[in-house]
Amino acid sequence: MAVSAPPVIAATSSGGGAGGSAGLFRADPLYSSPAESPRLTNSLVNTFLSAGGGGAGAGGGGGGGGGNECKMVDLHGVKVASFLVEGQELICLPQVFDLFLKHLVGGLHTVYTKLKRLDISPVVCTVEQVRILRGLGAIQPGVNRCKLITRKDFETLYNDCTNAREIQDLI
Repeated sequence: MAVSAPPVIAATSSGGGAGGSAGLFRADPLYSSPAESPRLTNSLVNTFLSAGGGGAGAGGGGGGGGGNECKMVDLHGVKVASFLVEGQELICLPQVFDLFLKHLVGGLHTVYTKLKRLDISPVVCTVEQVRILRGLGAIQPGVNRCKLITRKDFETLYNDCTNAREIQDLI
């Protein structure tokens, strides 16, 4: 089947356009009615996600088996988002920063510096995990990447931040 180029409006001398830029716009709509326009239905989305097309399901990313199952766990009396990845419970680093560390350190960049010094390697979230975290409100709506750390690593980081704060207060 032959495919023809889409029709475009020819540039004219009237209208004071931007030197032929009118040729970049369509003269008629792509579809004659909204019913002809293809739409991604919920069933297609669910089929795509269950087949592993959007996340770590089919061996992609660092999620591994069951890495998209999120539950809320208690951490210092507050509920935080947690994923079970390769048998380890991992918590959302930006969320625990916002809840526990923000008032102790200058910013998230300071936390990443501390993680490096403490030899803690966060796990990068898959796209699907980020979507889940955004949906839960664990991270801001515009955030498109996130890292996870173990509870033990969080406690190490938290102790380092609180000890650094105590030393700073003494000075």
